[in-house]
Amino acid sequence: MYSVKVPIEVRYQETDQMGVVYHANYLVWFEIGRTKFIEHLGLSYVEMEMNNVVSPVVDAQISFKKPVKYGEKVFVETWIEQYDGLRTVYGYKIIDDNEEVRVSGSTKHVIVKKDSFRPLSLRRTFPEWHELYLQNIAGEK
Repeated sequence: MYSVKVPIEVRYQETDQMGVVYHANYLVWFEIGRTKFIEHLGLSYVEMEMNNVVSPVVDAQISFKKPVKYGEKVFVETWIEQYDGLRTVYGYKIIDDNEEVRVSGSTKHVIVKKDSFRPLSLRRTFPEWHELYLQNIAGEK
């Protein structure tokens, strides 16, 4: 499995009154990881959007294992968990310097026309994405 690991700066404003990262911020960190993963493959959401196509989240799962606090160093690790030509499920782990998993999760995405939200096939619309995603599922890069 090919994955990309990106450092995350835990900012004070991301914490709540308990001094831990507010739960919704992990979704932002997942998005940072997903965007960097796609860039590491040589792809670009910007190019997708220039074709009037966007990739909304249709499902999100998060499992909280251990809180992250302000000042701690963490990373988001991202990979493709599932892909079928239409839907892509990205997997995520928020890990610390010791590789301890603090949070894990996944997001499921489709691609749609921006103006109508009409679903599209990634396989047909962006064949280069499709091929790279298949390679990643097979463990290549």
